[in-house]
Amino acid sequence: MAVEPYDEPAIENDDVIIRRVNRDQHVVRDEITGTLRTSSKLFSPSSGLNGGMSVDLLKLIEADGLNVQEYVTTPVFTGSVQFAAHAVRTAGLRVGYDPIKDMPGVPDNPYHGEVWGSPQNPRKFTTTQKRALAKASTWFVELAGVEIKVP
Repeated sequence: MAVEPYDEPAIENDDVIIRRVNRDQHVVRDEITGTLRTSSKLFSPSSGLNGGMSVDLLKLIEADGLNVQEYVTTPVFTGSVQFAAHAVRTAGLRVGYDPIKDMPGVPDNPYHGEVWGSPQNPRKFTTTQKRALAKASTWFVELAGVEIKVP
């Protein structure tokens, strides 16, 4: 069941949002410098059911006493970036809870959230919004030799 895009007041502006990185999907070679960088897809909504950018909420994972770096790292997601919720809101985006439960082929994730676009267009981020998220991001689980950047 899809969650209607919204902005969750219980997610405070200084709360840390984690975005998992799949090297095959989210890392590209920069055409100008020849170095590796994150792709704009890392900071884009998915084509999935809820149409937001899939994230994990640090404080929820920590509240359950889990090792956060281990939790967000899987064979598919070998890295992750972090940014504060205020970066989401400053970019004109919204963040909310969207726990994953009982989805065929997808592991349950009670710490899952989504970042959505504006109320007028929740399934779209502008290039400016993607760049703002990239600029606000730092590595949570670093992929060595990869720069966080959206051209």
